[in-house]
Amino acid sequence: MSTVFQIADWWARDYAYAIGRQLRSAASRVSPDEFLGGTGRPVVVIPGIYEDWRFMLPLIRELHAAGHPVHVVTVLQRNRLKVPNAAALIAGHLRDKDLRDVMIVAHSKGGLIGKYAMMSLDPERRISRMVAVCAPFSGSRYAHYMVLPSLRALSPRNAVTVQLAREQSVNERITSVYGLFDPHIPEGSVLPGARNVQLDTGGHFRILAHKDTIHAVLTEAEAPAPAGN
Repeated sequence: MSTVFQIADWWARDYAYAIGRQLRSAASRVSPDEFLGGTGRPVVVIPGIYEDWRFMLPLIRELHAAGHPVHVVTVLQRNRLKVPNAAALIAGHLRDKDLRDVMIVAHSKGGLIGKYAMMSLDPERRISRMVAVCAPFSGSRYAHYMVLPSLRALSPRNAVTVQLAREQSVNERITSVYGLFDPHIPEGSVLPGARNVQLDTGGHFRILAHKDTIHAVLTEAEAPAPAGN
């Protein structure tokens, strides 16, 4: 069981990582076109709320180095759209680029967007699997206390969150990665019927760059396409 001191340490290191990553993202001049090459399974990256795609550069670089073309949907900007609207942009990108056997790699709210796209906007089953890191699949009770509508939408009572929690048909194609403690999601990220991977650490942001997260993402990217794809 995690101690209060351990949780405080995780919390502090998590926010230090997030602030540093946001600053590096803002200063970065990296172009998304740099990661489109490769012969492996195509990957579409969906960041969390208030994150742009560069926030996930550590994972993007690992995937691209392993031979996977990595796509980012820049029109998401900092991901403040409603989940269905953001999912429609993801689905449109898959159609426009004619991407198939795609793996989504998502952080936090991005996991809800990815699951919504798989569940409701992918009749051709272009998305074969998703790895979601610290996704609030059951919502977060803290959202009740948020002022901004984009954050309040992550409440467990939100209609879309309830719909996503009830629908389990795509869960078997999802891997959910999370830690022992998440300062933003007290409900946790366990997803029934999915492959649930709990890391021996805590946090919401720095888990993105954890070696076990990278291993889980690369393993799923190399796995055969599920039956039916």
